Amino acid sequence: MRKCLFLMAIALLSVTFVSAQNYMVVNSEKVFKSLTSYNNALETLDDLAESYQNTVDQKFAAVEQMYNSYMQQRASLSESYRQQREKAILDAEAEATEYQEKIFGTDGTLMQKRLELIQPIQDKVFSTIESYAKRYGYDLVIDSASNPTLLYNSEKVDFTDRIIEALRY
Repeated sequence: MRKCLFLMAIALLSVTFVSAQNYMVVNSEKVFKSLTSYNNALETLDDLAESYQNTVDQKFAAVEQMYNSYMQQRASLSESYRQQREKAILDAEAEATEYQEKIFGTDGTLMQKRLELIQPIQDKVFSTIESYAKRYGYDLVIDSASNPTLLYNSEKVDFTDRIIEALRY
């Protein structure tokens, strides 16, 4: 009997503890997409990426052209001239690869530009979410955009539209 009462008390306490949790759900993707500055930054980054990719493609096309020309003339070239041409092709390919890494790498120009354009917007959104949660006493914020295990959430706990509205002021 005591064991049964003890188990019931623990169950009651755990239900009370879980229900005392105050949380809110926000879809950060929807919040970001609602911001003109974010969409403009993404458009700028896409344009830059396309421009950079065209330059990279041109560099690799030049390497391919060098290689094709070399292969057509290879039989008529002396051994030393073949080695010079092969080295020139390999150097051009290494230069193109280095340029590609410089632009698209993890510390590349495009990533730096992304940080420059997107980071301030992210900071503003996250700070707005944090201040909203603190102001209204929420202990936990769940991002439904990046949570693959969130199967359902009630509209009562989804504060995405309120965050969007708070960002407009």
